[in-house]
Amino acid sequence: MPLTPEMERVGVTPALMKTTKKMTCPRCGLEFSLFQSRAIACKGCSKGAYGCNMARCLRCDYEFPIGGVLVKSKEREKQLATYMNGILDNYNKSVGKSGRR
Repeated sequence: MPLTPEMERVGVTPALMKTTKKMTCPRCGLEFSLFQSRAIACKGCSKGAYGCNMARCLRCDYEFPIGGVLVKSKEREKQLATYMNGILDNYNKSVGKSGRR
């Protein structure tokens, strides 16, 4: 989906759009986004501080790499993971949360 001028005006980026793309858990088949995974299933995991390149299923807790699903290279995988972690860190700081489960 291309960014509209309205989306750009409010700060939506191509990286943010990738985090909302649906992926499917290879174990149980649940569809969810990286954004949901990081905000719910990965909350409080210490790997998140290091730009973890994994997604965790909301239903069965299975971890799998985001590469191939959302991005095609290891470098882009790391960039997307770091970007997503930054969004969640900023949110947690803005509402006074610690980021732990």
